[in-house]
Amino acid sequence: MNSVVQIIEPEGILDGTKTADFQHQIEQSIESGVDSILVDFGNVTFMDSSGLGALVKALKTVKAANVNLFLCSINEQIKMLFELTSMDNYFAILSDRQEFEQQLNSNQSLL
Repeated sequence: MNSVVQIIEPEGILDGTKTADFQHQIEQSIESGVDSILVDFGNVTFMDSSGLGALVKALKTVKAANVNLFLCSINEQIKMLFELTSMDNYFAILSDRQEFEQQLNSNQSLL
């Protein structure tokens, strides 16, 4: 079973000025028929509550479409934001793309 994966790579500060674009990327990915979306935070330097809100909205959107959402490469500030809000309990957070690829290859039941 081959899965269709979309990787989204936000950059810089994920705040209220970028959330509409981020949400649009999520919606486009779903419309294209993906099975899973990986949001790679490797190039995100800071995320505020607006960015977190956009991620929560994205999670609701992908679940409604029966698509999996994964996050990777989050920095310490974002990790702390997730932990303080307990959102780390709701998102599949992986260390990096390599861990994501290993999970896809070894555990197709994720999809």
